[in-house]
Amino acid sequence: VQLQASGGGLVQAGGSLRLSCAASGRTFSSYVMAWFRQAPGKEREFVATISGSGSGTYYADSVKGRFTISRDNAKNTVYLQMNSLKPEDTAVYYCAAGRMVQRSQDSYASWGQGTLVTVSS
Repeated sequence: VQLQASGGGLVQAGGSLRLSCAASGRTFSSYVMAWFRQAPGKEREFVATISGSGSGTYYADSVKGRFTISRDNAKNTVYLQMNSLKPEDTAVYYCAAGRMVQRSQDSYASWGQGTLVTVSS
């Protein structure tokens, strides 16, 4: 599956952004989808994941209560709604597709190109 992430940009602290990740192919609903992020000088880290049906979602503690992952299988798209953004959320955000609901990036075989989110203080 090929993935294309979009929606990043510059936002002030406390603001909101919604990221989108469009997937190619006819089997999108069979994939677990996830968002990861990589801040400057840091390793890539897990943000959120969602099961194929959308019924199961899991979040990193750092974003729980502020970010919401969702998907529209009819549109082959997964979203990340980010509210109450903080400067420490500044990172390149990547979407990924896999077969199991996992927090480890090793579980995801397909990756999008990344979209930059910058949160100013």
